[in-house]
Amino acid sequence: MENLVIPLVVLIVVIGIALAVFAVRRTRRSVPPQPSAPSVEAAPGEVTAPTKAPAPAEVAPAPPTPVIREPEAVPEPQVEVPEPTAGRLVRLRSRLARSQNAFGRGLLAVLSRDRLDEDAWEEIEESLITADVGVEATGQIVAKLRERTRILGTRTVSDVKTLLAEELTEALDPKLDRSLKASPHDGRPAVILVVGVNGAGKTTTCGKIARVLVADGHSVVLGAADTFRAAAADQLATWGGRVGATVVRGPEGGDPAAVAFDAVKQGIDTGVDTVLIDTAGRLQNKIGLMDELGKVKRVVEKHGPVDETLLILDATTGQNGLEQARVFMEVCDVSGVALTKLDGTAKGGIVIAVQRKLGIPVKLVGLGEGPDDLAPFEPAVFVSALLGTEHPDAV
Repeated sequence: MENLVIPLVVLIVVIGIALAVFAVRRTRRSVPPQPSAPSVEAAPGEVTAPTKAPAPAEVAPAPPTPVIREPEAVPEPQVEVPEPTAGRLVRLRSRLARSQNAFGRGLLAVLSRDRLDEDAWEEIEESLITADVGVEATGQIVAKLRERTRILGTRTVSDVKTLLAEELTEALDPKLDRSLKASPHDGRPAVILVVGVNGAGKTTTCGKIARVLVADGHSVVLGAADTFRAAAADQLATWGGRVGATVVRGPEGGDPAAVAFDAVKQGIDTGVDTVLIDTAGRLQNKIGLMDELGKVKRVVEKHGPVDETLLILDATTGQNGLEQARVFMEVCDVSGVALTKLDGTAKGGIVIAVQRKLGIPVKLVGLGEGPDDLAPFEPAVFVSALLGTEHPDAV
């Protein structure tokens, strides 16, 4: 019996072990295999980093809603309306009188003496010469005044003053045509060339002339043909913009004649009344200046003749200004003078000297720095302001 028990126990143990192994294998088969990362074979001598699981993708935030703003309205530039030129010199005569009254007082003090002897007449001559009337013109004026005083037997201050005013007005030749030839004709605009040395206020005066023309009802195109002076075109554009005038310009240092040609063409195409051309004014080389202005005029005249050539002169230069004027008279056919800075000098007699020496009328005078301080020249009003006397048209 004992011989049968021991084998039976061994059999049970073997069966139990077999069942346990069978259960383990069945459990492994029920679990699905996990995918493994592809293996990367390392090159010889290369150490590979351990593979990391990819990080979860980040969700980008939603973009902000754009704010739509209405564009700001750009205000249109205000176009100025210049004051009418009729009677402008009368309204500005007080400025001229303030700067000339020393001259007027000196003359009237001499003329008011009880007896006009030789010393008195010499003082009158000296006053007129000091006022830049010129030696020759002064001699003629004083000679006529002395003769009329002797014949008429005039002795009162007011009578002698009246006679002097008449002689000075006559010396300015009031019969000269002082109108600007600025009206269109033959189906094209009038063309005005503005010439003069740099520093005389040429470009500024050109802008003021545009205001004079606009004030008198003309439409204007400005040609910035002074291409050699820095910012000359910008300066002219500022003046033109104030009164709504178109400005034609070219590159700095460009051909002035080309700019002038384009300006006249623009004026013809748009049907304006007047084309006003600002030119260069360098006097360092007279031959160069003559060639340059001559070319501008020739090129412009491909459209038609130049109607007016205005010379800008600085009144404070006195007799020296006449020498400058002669150069331009040789270069081009100057038809009129605009005398600037007449309010800042006690030498208003330069107007007489200019007309007598150059043989051309003073058409415009500048009496201040304001935009509308350029006035058509009226001899009688000017003389009354020069002598500090009242004028019948004064207001």
